[in-house]
Amino acid sequence: MPRCVAIIPARGGSKRIPKKNIKDFFSKPLIAYSIETALKSKLFDRIIVSTDDEAIAHIAKAYGADVPFLRPKELSDDFTGVGAVIGHTLKYLEENGQDYDFYCLVYATAPLMQVKYLIEGFERLKDSDASKALSVTSMPFPIQRTFKITPKNRCQMFWPENFMSRSQDLEEAYQDAGQFCWKNIHKTSKDITFGSDTIPIVLPRHLVQDIDTPEDWRRTEYMYEALKRSENEDR
Repeated sequence: MPRCVAIIPARGGSKRIPKKNIKDFFSKPLIAYSIETALKSKLFDRIIVSTDDEAIAHIAKAYGADVPFLRPKELSDDFTGVGAVIGHTLKYLEENGQDYDFYCLVYATAPLMQVKYLIEGFERLKDSDASKALSVTSMPFPIQRTFKITPKNRCQMFWPENFMSRSQDLEEAYQDAGQFCWKNIHKTSKDITFGSDTIPIVLPRHLVQDIDTPEDWRRTEYMYEALKRSENEDR
């Protein structure tokens, strides 16, 4: 059987929502949802939280994750990308004689993440020629008709030629859902970005919400309440 490790980056220095990763979300720390979903999937030989924060480490361990190290300061500032964090964790595992076939980047701020999509990502990736499987969702509005606000506080379309186009005639666009990304460790990625070696795992929009601002947090609460209400009605 392939050996899989989940890696959950969780920095302690969130500024727009202080202590975001461990802030209570319906009576549980936000990161607990990601850990619990990873555990319920039964896909992982190990679930590692990479953090620089003692409080996050304590909570992560309480919910069943491993925190084998505290991330160094140089990998914990506002400019450190997730790739560097993943690379640091994989290097630690390699130096400690732990070999894995797949890793899954799991975001700490994804309380709407569902086990079935996490499993789908692994199942579709493991026997494919791709190197990654990424959670994605469709854009709610055609990007071909979007516009910017100019320095003079006026609207300016990016693609004016699409102004008269019907929405249904424009090609649908997708975005990173910010929940998980599977990677086959044995395959070198051909694309720096999401490209020909990335399998999209399409999630419905009602299960996707980035949490970067207090407004995002409130919106996610509404979505979570609606999801739980729907699940109870289906029972």
